[in-house]
Amino acid sequence: MNRIFIVTALAVALLGLAGGAAADPIVFVATLSGPNEEPPNASPGTGRAVVTLDLDTDFLRIEASFEGLTAGTTVAHIHAPTAEAFAGTVGVAVQPGTLTGFPSGVTSGVYDNTLDLGDSANYTAGFLNNFGGGTAEGAAAALAGYLASGQAYFNIHTSDFPAGEIRGFFSPVPEPSSLLLGAVGASGLVVLLARRRRARSA
Repeated sequence: MNRIFIVTALAVALLGLAGGAAADPIVFVATLSGPNEEPPNASPGTGRAVVTLDLDTDFLRIEASFEGLTAGTTVAHIHAPTAEAFAGTVGVAVQPGTLTGFPSGVTSGVYDNTLDLGDSANYTAGFLNNFGGGTAEGAAAALAGYLASGQAYFNIHTSDFPAGEIRGFFSPVPEPSSLLLGAVGASGLVVLLARRRRARSA
């Protein structure tokens, strides 16, 4: 999957926002498994994570389901950004410690929670400062770009696999079938998101 293609598609979806028009939420999905970890493991566990980015409210809804883990859950996070799309490991982006309310000590479960991306407390200090320029606005724009470019993944950690038992990289759903505009870089996406927020606060 072409990283520039995905980022461009998301940027195109945002092009009409500067004038104040409402934006449809953008959905990303990840399929979780042990072989998707790095290094891969033989866990029989499986899962699915869905995040819905609402550009009008700056809310991020996180839904997850999982089963068949070899040991009880400890923490879960969204990690970003990996150096390459759909490969590698990186530190936590959202949230510090663990996702608020994520079930602990279980081998199967479901999760559904909504975060305010305008709250800097929802990002780790490393992500906020290194990729968000020290602001929640910058971190939200960066996270959106990494979700779109395949550089963000959902990871469920357990006592058997402290570094992560099952994980999966996010991809946009549905993926665009065609694109008529030229490539718009991740920097363009940041500008579009920032412009949208300034328009709402004016």
